[in-house]
Amino acid sequence: MVDFDVQLLAVLRELAERGSVTAVAEATHRTPSAVSQQLQTLQRQVGVPLVERVGRGVRLTPHGDVLAGLASGVATAIARVDAAWQEHLGGTTGPVSLAIFPSAAELLLPGVLTRMQAHPGIALTLVDVDVGEGEFAPLAADHDVVVGHRSDGVRPADQGSVDTVPLLREPLDVALPPGHALAGRARVGIDEVVGERWIGVPEGYPIDRVLHAMAAATDTPPSVAFRTIHLPVIENLVAAGHGIALVPRYTSGTRAAGRFHLAELADVRAGRRIEALVRPDRAVRPVVRTVLEALVAVALDVTT
Repeated sequence: MVDFDVQLLAVLRELAERGSVTAVAEATHRTPSAVSQQLQTLQRQVGVPLVERVGRGVRLTPHGDVLAGLASGVATAIARVDAAWQEHLGGTTGPVSLAIFPSAAELLLPGVLTRMQAHPGIALTLVDVDVGEGEFAPLAADHDVVVGHRSDGVRPADQGSVDTVPLLREPLDVALPPGHALAGRARVGIDEVVGERWIGVPEGYPIDRVLHAMAAATDTPPSVAFRTIHLPVIENLVAAGHGIALVPRYTSGTRAAGRFHLAELADVRAGRRIEALVRPDRAVRPVVRTVLEALVAVALDVTT
């Protein structure tokens, strides 16, 4: 029977999720040399190679992959014990780091903060992030809860040891400037708008995938005049008549009146899925569960 060192298992898990000894060292405030020594110690304990050299870096062997997965289960089991003990002591206190992209923050954060007023023992730290849809899951290594989004019809990428909590589906509408020939319509077809001048988001973001789907359906390459991650900038450009755009219905709808017109896009299912991503061992912590419950409740309020 192997007497596993839990701390060494944690280092192996971090290597599996972060991909390099240097990244693990930075995240755990160790030197790369110390991380390498700890991995070597764990290998001696288990008696099989866990990592192998590839160029200047290392990667997990099949044995290492298996043990890293088991390490996640060990961390979750320990976290459950700690959570049960904290609940026995009657306290829901401690820090929680919430990373959230800007338009989801607009939509959800005011309600979440209102609900968190009932939990003064939870110190909620907010982090503003905005990355491509495949880049949210890795952020869960550094934050307790990550709110990300992905396109309709796109399966979640392999999230590794990250749990997904669905929050809501937000439809995407076409934003049209005042005076546009289609501005009085409740619905517009793909063929009516695909050839327009577009204000877009960076490639790899959910909204851009819908634009590409429209182009594929009509065999018409989109003409994108400008790309930005900032939704208010997109709205301002549309309102000023510089193009049209795909925008999230609930978020942009609060600012549309008198500035730009929103029309449902016919012939294609256009939307994005907003979800919370969290490591299993963090998800069982009472303070993290409380924040997740607040996110779910506020998302339900938005859609009902």
